[in-house]
Amino acid sequence: MRTKTALKQALQHKIDLKTKPIGALGMLEDLALQIGCIQNTETPKISKPTIVVFAGDHGISKKGEVNPFPQKVTAQMVYNFVNGGAAINVFSITNGIDLKIVDAGVNHSFDKDLNIINAKIAFGTKNYQDEPAMTQEQYQKALKKSGDIISKIHNEGCNTIGFGEMGISNTSSASLLMSYFTNTSIKDCVGSGTGLKDEGINKKAEILSEVFNKYNPKNAHEAIAIFGGFEIAMLCGAILKATELEMTIVIDGFIVTAALLAANAINSEVLNHCVFAHNSNEQGHKTMLNYINAKPLLSLGLRLGEGTGAALAIPLLKAAVNFLNDMASFESAGVSGESK
Repeated sequence: MRTKTALKQALQHKIDLKTKPIGALGMLEDLALQIGCIQNTETPKISKPTIVVFAGDHGISKKGEVNPFPQKVTAQMVYNFVNGGAAINVFSITNGIDLKIVDAGVNHSFDKDLNIINAKIAFGTKNYQDEPAMTQEQYQKALKKSGDIISKIHNEGCNTIGFGEMGISNTSSASLLMSYFTNTSIKDCVGSGTGLKDEGINKKAEILSEVFNKYNPKNAHEAIAIFGGFEIAMLCGAILKATELEMTIVIDGFIVTAALLAANAINSEVLNHCVFAHNSNEQGHKTMLNYINAKPLLSLGLRLGEGTGAALAIPLLKAAVNFLNDMASFESAGVSGESK
């Protein structure tokens, strides 16, 4: 079996011989190279692309101090996903992407007949203003359940997976995790979330600074258990499992990237499997991306979540592998190459 270096050289040679100037397809060439290396082949393909949206509620949202929308919106949006009415539904259908919705810990009892994967850990996390969001046992259970979900999707033929989330107040958890992993002040991590104005953002930063100073996590596992949501813990577990299964992982916006920071602290190999869909308009996301030297494919001013950025980016992955496999080389097309 050839080495990764030999495969990378063979892929780059194949890319360079296509009927175009070297480098003319820009980031698509980088994508083709990366996906080929992930799949360990010169002829990679995108099979059954899937987006998994994890939903969970946060204890802090019950007070309404950091969130302009009430906690019940999380469950209402899950129903919207199931009924096909959300942006992620539209974009997934538009681009031929399978969509899975997971109840990671919504503060609501859903009918068993609904098209939802039930992985509920509890009816929302605790309020980390008073105590850690979850126990280590709950955190470990979240990792296990999300890993099992990804394994099942992989066994059904999926090799490319994107992630989304839904959870009122989860930008607060993401800000706390961002501050922990990037050593950035809370003030520079906190944004408008679902629509806070300047006064609300300042209050949110003040509250989260108090929370951050209350604890001293020793590692990524403790950080998620203290500051995270069940959907964020499951995102972390899903990223770790998808890496283990050598899948291509499409990272969405602020919340998913916060989960990635935790997954990366646990296993640095995850970054080699990640494609970054877009640069979110949520304050802090660009800092996160810079911290891990990530180059997002799109910059559309999005800050919706749900995996919408990932859904919009997946066609670019398809284009990258298709040009690698189907575009003629100078030799096969009978086109003269660059003059020496």
